[in-house]
Amino acid sequence: MGTNHTKRAVSIVAAVLMLVFGFVLGSSVMSAAASSATPLVIQQAATPQPATPSTDSEAAFSKIYNQVSPSVVSINVSGTGSDGSQFQAAGTGFVIDQQGHIVTNDHVVDSTSSIEVNFLDGTIVKGDIVGVDRDSDLAVIKVDVPANELTPVTLGDSDKLFIGETTLAIGSPFNQRWTLTTGIVSALDRTINGQTNYSVGSAIQTDAAINPGNSGGPLLNLQGEVVGVNSQILSQSNSSSGVGFAIPSNLVKRVSQDIINTGKVEYSYLGISAASGIDLGLIEALHVPNNTQGVVIGDVQANGPAAKAGLKSA
Repeated sequence: MGTNHTKRAVSIVAAVLMLVFGFVLGSSVMSAAASSATPLVIQQAATPQPATPSTDSEAAFSKIYNQVSPSVVSINVSGTGSDGSQFQAAGTGFVIDQQGHIVTNDHVVDSTSSIEVNFLDGTIVKGDIVGVDRDSDLAVIKVDVPANELTPVTLGDSDKLFIGETTLAIGSPFNQRWTLTTGIVSALDRTINGQTNYSVGSAIQTDAAINPGNSGGPLLNLQGEVVGVNSQILSQSNSSSGVGFAIPSNLVKRVSQDIINTGKVEYSYLGISAASGIDLGLIEALHVPNNTQGVVIGDVQANGPAAKAGLKSA
């Protein structure tokens, strides 16, 4: 009996010693493993650096865009068409003074019952028509925005443009707002149609991409001046084919101020419409010099200035 108790006591002591030894050994191993582990270092993510232009032309384009885009507005309209159907459309415009006047195309706001004007900073306000000039396809609308929140554009001198000069257009092609495209002055003194039987002369032709939604937006030079209002394109696909036209800024100045001051625009006119241009067949038929230039009269308006002066159709 004594021997059994002794053995049992020895076994208990041995078990306790093994437990203590195992705890000490485990603690030692864990401490060693912990002390040899690589410390976890939390690093703060680097702040992204803003992209910078890599060429002089990129820097110039970026500067002009940042300078002018706050002056450019995206215009959403809705109304009823001549056939009674409801429509929605989009166009572009730009601020010309701190009284809230905005220039756009007449065909952008024609027959509209609602005009929504969107600014680059997210401001959305109602636009009201001040007046339109269908002959030049220009219109002036007005918004109720504090003067200190408006950034008017600078209207340049379109008579100083030259073929090959760099142009930039900002607008909302296919409702993609504040899109910048670039090109050159492809030609000057083009003639385009207004919204009436009268034509718009001295139009600017450019290959800067102009698409539906660009109408009413600015055509700019490298000084950031508005030299034209983008208005029309020649295309078989209703999208840019590199032949776009802008109404010259010098006409825009006159029309917009007349609309603001009097609500209308008056022009002098002859009262004639032109026939086809002068070609070789006509030159040979009339036996005139081969470098003859002018207008072949196709029709004379009754009781108009030309008719009273005795002009007749060819």
